[in-house]
Amino acid sequence: QVQLVESGGGLVQPGGSLRLSCAPHESESIFSVGAMAWYRQAPGQQRALVAHITATGTTNYADFVKGRFTITKDNTKNTMYLEMNRLQPEDTTVYYCDLVVGLQEYWGQGTQVTVSS
Repeated sequence: QVQLVESGGGLVQPGGSLRLSCAPHESESIFSVGAMAWYRQAPGQQRALVAHITATGTTNYADFVKGRFTITKDNTKNTMYLEMNRLQPEDTTVYYCDLVVGLQEYWGQGTQVTVSS
């Protein structure tokens, strides 16, 4: 019954920025306990890890976003963010929020990011 709600996607020009947000819907009690991540999946491709953050705030990034994207987590707002800078056309795809609590894993519906001039 845990629902993750993503927002912040949209259309941006190359070199621009977006901030994605992810928050559990009516399941706030599990937010601070879990490890969270952003994934993305382009058409015909495997879903790929973009960034990961542990319950204690330790982060890890895929090579293709290092130096451009920043993952953060605000426990007071029960919201995870992905700050996306210097976006490129190849970043165009659907981005998914992921939450792992113990043996349970939850996914959001995804939010579309389109980078185009």
